[in-house]
Amino acid sequence: MSPPSTPLDFMTDPAPLDPARLPSLDLLNDTHSFPGPYLFKVIGADDRSFAARVVSLVCEELELEEDPEFTIRRTASGRHLSVTLEPTVPSAQSVVDLYQLLYRLDGLVMVL
Repeated sequence: MSPPSTPLDFMTDPAPLDPARLPSLDLLNDTHSFPGPYLFKVIGADDRSFAARVVSLVCEELELEEDPEFTIRRTASGRHLSVTLEPTVPSAQSVVDLYQLLYRLDGLVMVL
């Protein structure tokens, strides 16, 4: 029997970085209205450019003229940070496409 999951499993378990775990188009269409806002929380290394790379990638993929509103929170240890943003996305496929691009970011720990 495997031990119970803990909040820190993402640091050793590669499953959270597996793009096969992306939400299905059917699930996204059943639970969201498109076009509309979609919340992304991206957790990664607290380096000088991680947050900027996240926001830039979202802007580029969605062809936004301005950065969407976002917040940054750093962990107490200072090793990681989370970038939370809620851009307006045109379709469920756009959400999946964004997830696939976010999974490729250097320094990524997890995408929620």
